[in-house]
Amino acid sequence: MNTKTESLPGSPNTPKHRRWRVSKTSVEIFGQNIDLWALIIGTVDFLLLCVAVHLAGVVLHAGDIEQLRAAVGAPWTESLVFAGVVLSALVAMGLYNRRLDARTASVIARMVVGLVIGALAMAILMFFMGSLTLNRSTLALSICIALPLLATSRLVFVQVVGRERFARRVLVYGAGAKAAEVQNVRVRQDLRNFQVVGYVPTEGSTAKVPPEARVQTGDSLRDFVLEHDVDEVVVAMEDRRRGLPVHQLLDCRLAGVPVTDVLDFMERESGKVELSMLYPSWLIYSEGINSRGVARLLTRTLDLIAAGILLVLTAPLMLLTALAIWVSSGFRGNVFYAQTRVGLEGEPFTLFKFRSMREDAEKDGAKWAQQNDPRVTSVGRFIRATRIDELPQLFNVLAGRMSFVGPRPERPEFVEQLAEKIPYYRERHCVKPGITGWAQLCYPYGASEHDALEKLQYDLYYVKNKSILFDLVILLQTAEVVLWRKGSR
Repeated sequence: MNTKTESLPGSPNTPKHRRWRVSKTSVEIFGQNIDLWALIIGTVDFLLLCVAVHLAGVVLHAGDIEQLRAAVGAPWTESLVFAGVVLSALVAMGLYNRRLDARTASVIARMVVGLVIGALAMAILMFFMGSLTLNRSTLALSICIALPLLATSRLVFVQVVGRERFARRVLVYGAGAKAAEVQNVRVRQDLRNFQVVGYVPTEGSTAKVPPEARVQTGDSLRDFVLEHDVDEVVVAMEDRRRGLPVHQLLDCRLAGVPVTDVLDFMERESGKVELSMLYPSWLIYSEGINSRGVARLLTRTLDLIAAGILLVLTAPLMLLTALAIWVSSGFRGNVFYAQTRVGLEGEPFTLFKFRSMREDAEKDGAKWAQQNDPRVTSVGRFIRATRIDELPQLFNVLAGRMSFVGPRPERPEFVEQLAEKIPYYRERHCVKPGITGWAQLCYPYGASEHDALEKLQYDLYYVKNKSILFDLVILLQTAEVVLWRKGSR
């Protein structure tokens, strides 16, 4: 195969390039890649939720539109607010997550819980906002109508369209160890956002992908890409200094086919940074790292508002929890657990939690948590499973030592131990630690060096892509973790 032959864009003997292209798998909104299938389903669900409110009004008022308007006010205003609130609850239940369990029972269960939570949130909103005139009967019937509408829509979409139709056709330029990682990550994570057309072997590197997966592109990479309807070329060469076909890749780019570095591709598709491929300049040129100015001010404002509201709402629950811990310990001992953790830029701070272990749990020194840890008390087991033990960290957020969203703060003893063995571990401290984070959503509870390495890859992804929108998405999906008890130990 000749990888050095150059082709001229627009030559008469080459296929005519497409003048425009639309990614079949994702849409970038405010710097965040959103799955196209999720965006389509979400838009349809939003419209169906609006329709549910109108249908409920029509049913309750026997089709009398004038009576409906008199009772409800501005139906479109009410339906838009209802749809927005309920859709947020459905997002929080993970219904638009790319790794959602596709079984019908699981989807319906999440849908029911999301609709109930959305209805409760809407009821609270109606209580505080007198301008929302949607009555309780219409709200309840809207939820009942919405469930079959949403379930039918999801079933039709899966059966008729399917997610596979949104899969991007990818050609990997390289067949060595980096290219093999693309193949491995698709198998490990069941990623259906892309399908690999083939791997192009390059000179001077040892092939690591199976022979049947390798392809020969001939003299023109551009011709091969257009002939096989390739949507993206991923450069996964082991050493780019040895024969990188710059002009051929430029031809593909000019033909409207994106050319992506393998690290950026893996980051986008898996939601984490592959440490095995990471190079120092990735951190240097990353725009999201240690952002300042308006972004930091908005994050701090969000933290203060959310922490204040949650403290007011959860104060009775926190009081009952403190009482339960005190009673279960024989009316002695500390209710709260204070522990030194590593925060922003490596500075230590005191983290507060409800005590879930015996007071002598670490008399022999710091230890990783374990599955069914014998040091956990009976009350502690419940508050850990429901994440109630994390609530006192709201005071850390108000004090500015933590944020709502960020990498989980680790103990100094473990940080020293992990930083010596895991490259780039200290870089996770360039943002404030959080009560919840991207790693907590994507990876089960980890309590070992291997788990720390896996979670670091998600933390670095968050550090690079940090934004207000990303934080809001994480906050919404944290509800899924709490309600479905993912990752608690």
